[in-house]
Amino acid sequence: MVSLVLFLVKRMPNKVVHFKSIGPVTFFRSRRSKSMKISVRPDKSVLVSFPVFVTEKEIMWFLAKNEAWILKHQKKACEKRTRFSQGMLIHTKRHTIELSLHPTPKVDIRNDVVRFQAPEFQSEKVQNDIEHLIVKIYRVEAQMMLPPRLEELAGIHGFSYSKVTIRNNKRNWGSCSSRNNISLNLQMMKLPDELIDYILLHELVHTQIKDHSERFWNRLDQLTQNRARELAREVKKYSTYIV
Repeated sequence: MVSLVLFLVKRMPNKVVHFKSIGPVTFFRSRRSKSMKISVRPDKSVLVSFPVFVTEKEIMWFLAKNEAWILKHQKKACEKRTRFSQGMLIHTKRHTIELSLHPTPKVDIRNDVVRFQAPEFQSEKVQNDIEHLIVKIYRVEAQMMLPPRLEELAGIHGFSYSKVTIRNNKRNWGSCSSRNNISLNLQMMKLPDELIDYILLHELVHTQIKDHSERFWNRLDQLTQNRARELAREVKKYSTYIV
């Protein structure tokens, strides 16, 4: 198993491998990294980032050395995780999810009300099923709301872009490629409208300025009434996970 993992880490810059003790681990080789780092995500998955000069043996040694730390922080992630319970109402931009007990698990959709019914709400499976349902609703709402709003803001401020895609990305809220293709995170649907607009404007500015230089922030300030960094700090208070 270890030799297979080493092979995958060597060949792939971003590869997910499942370990029995700690679950899925994403290995990410980064040209910007100066040292090896481990982070535990809210869903308990693990990210190991490392510089290009680090050997496979060093990566596996580093992971094994920090196994106890990983398990400790995975436990903390479970304790912090939102627990869904009977009678809870979950409000999205355009829908309300009602959680209720029923002998037979089922999902009933009537207009903007989604009824999720299950015989119990304690199991990890039911908790995961609810999270998956929320993601599906976010995806529908994001497809309906984000591309039109991006197009509107681009027209108001004189930007142009190639195309827009919606993804369930755990690493960032949005991105803009060298070809001005904009990718948006469906988890944006949990944000206040003001922060959604900020992210959209952030990516639109990247169609003209590809870095985060002072020139970039000055341009973004022009579009946000000199609140670019303030809004950036507000966005950091939210997670790209269902938590």
